[in-house]
Amino acid sequence: MPRFAANLTMMFNESAFMDRFAAAAEAGFAAVEYLFPYDHDPDLIAQALAANGLQQALFNLPPGDWLAGDRGLAALADRKADFRASVISALTYARATGVGRIHVMSGIADRYDATAVQTYRDSLRYLCDAAGPAGLNVLIEPINPRDMPGYFLNNFNQAVDIIADLALPNLKLQFDIYHRQIIHGDVLTGLQALLPVTGHVQIAAVPLRHEPQSGELDDLRILKALDDMGYDGFVGCEYRPAGDTRAGLGWMKAFA
Repeated sequence: MPRFAANLTMMFNESAFMDRFAAAAEAGFAAVEYLFPYDHDPDLIAQALAANGLQQALFNLPPGDWLAGDRGLAALADRKADFRASVISALTYARATGVGRIHVMSGIADRYDATAVQTYRDSLRYLCDAAGPAGLNVLIEPINPRDMPGYFLNNFNQAVDIIADLALPNLKLQFDIYHRQIIHGDVLTGLQALLPVTGHVQIAAVPLRHEPQSGELDDLRILKALDDMGYDGFVGCEYRPAGDTRAGLGWMKAFA
């Protein structure tokens, strides 16, 4: 059975962020993820996890100034100092929450620009070296250009080539089923081929990013196939509920 993690950035928005931990636990989740925890004290987040018996599955490094358009810093040559500061922040929250994996966003940059490519690779080496002693896996995730135009890492083949070339033991792929379908399709074949380098899976229905089973894919078939493949990591529910979060959780009954 998949180990589902509620994404608290997108789900349970009926409640304030710090109240979503209890809401997720009451709905039957044993793990949570979210984009960015940095507006909240790490010790308070750790307390919320412990109080609700939840495991922290994943969060992202600081992305820069999100409101100003930053979508990560790792490929930006003029933001190296900001990137290294973001690593320090992420590791502080990782220690507090006991998370085992962190996702690093690449940023808005030309994927064919030699400087951006080299900066991104250098950033990944730096982060993996810093995260390794803490037992953390570093994840990179291709994001589709429709949702995030100009994003540097926008192709699964690109991501897999980088992982293979760098050959860092704690660098893994974040396989988002929603992004995979929009970028390439061929979800089941992709999962089968890329499972050996996959450190985390996320799901949302295509094309509206609502609950699984509300879009063009048979999401339950995909999740059951993932189980059959022997994947024992988390599946992050990174979707935007079409209505009330709790009312939309019926799709999970197939795994009860």
